[in-house]
Parts: sequence; C-alpha cells; structure tokens
Amino acid sequence: MTTAPRPAKPLYSNVSPAVPSPCTGVCRLDEQKVCLGCMRHVEDIREWRSADDERRRVICAQATQRRQLSGT
Repeated sequence: MTTAPRPAKPLYSNVSPAVPSPCTGVCRLDEQKVCLGCMRHVEDIREWRSADDERRRVICAQATQRRQLSGT
C-alpha cells in the first residue's frame, strides 16, 4: 500500500516566537477590507503565513498606524 505524498510545508509557519500574530479573534472586515480586530488589511492577513519576521514587523507597524488613525 502506498500513501500519497504530503504537500510541501510553507517556507515559514503561522507562528513565530519573534513576531506574535496580532490576531484578536475578532475577524470582521470593514468597507476597506481591514479587520476590525487586528487592523490588518485582508491581503496582509493572507500573506502572514508565508511572511518572514521582517515583513511581519512591517505588517504589525501598519496595523498599529491604522489603529491610531482610527482612534480605537
């Protein structure tokens, strides 16, 4: 009996000890496609899994700026 080959693992994982996910579990998008929980744009959320730590820091910084501009 042969088993099907496993799909390749992504280059990076969803979990990083250096840059924790900003996800708050409140997953609702506004009209600009920004999550109201973590303030990441939907494209940033999609990219998170394959992003390296440097890119994740940029995503988090942009989310922080969005939160400050929104006043929440």
